[in-house]
Amino acid sequence: MVLPNGKDIVDVVAGKPGPKSDVKLFRESREGFDPNQKFNGDKAYEGEELTKTPHKKPKKQELTSEQKSRNKELASERIFVEHLIRLVKIFRVAQERFRLNSNKYEEIIMTICGLVRLRIGTFIL
Repeated sequence: MVLPNGKDIVDVVAGKPGPKSDVKLFRESREGFDPNQKFNGDKAYEGEELTKTPHKKPKKQELTSEQKSRNKELASERIFVEHLIRLVKIFRVAQERFRLNSNKYEEIIMTICGLVRLRIGTFIL
């Protein structure tokens, strides 16, 4: 989770072994936030209350021009999140299979997020 305009990383869920959807991890980590807090999400969070998500294209149909323009607005709000995800993935730990001791994964991801925060100027030594 990041602040608007990608100003800082607010929360990191390092992931758990085994299959678990993004929306389930989001629901578990959301407990630390205000119950009325609103979020922006991608298509994986569709149906989650208080979360703005883009419209999915219905099977064998097209989106209306209004839905397409709304999706573009949401994409322009979310682009900062995608840029921060890219900065984390540069280190290749989050995008490839982790081959070290699995107990160290969360510590390494948090270190990488600290380096990303240092790079974007929100973490000062």
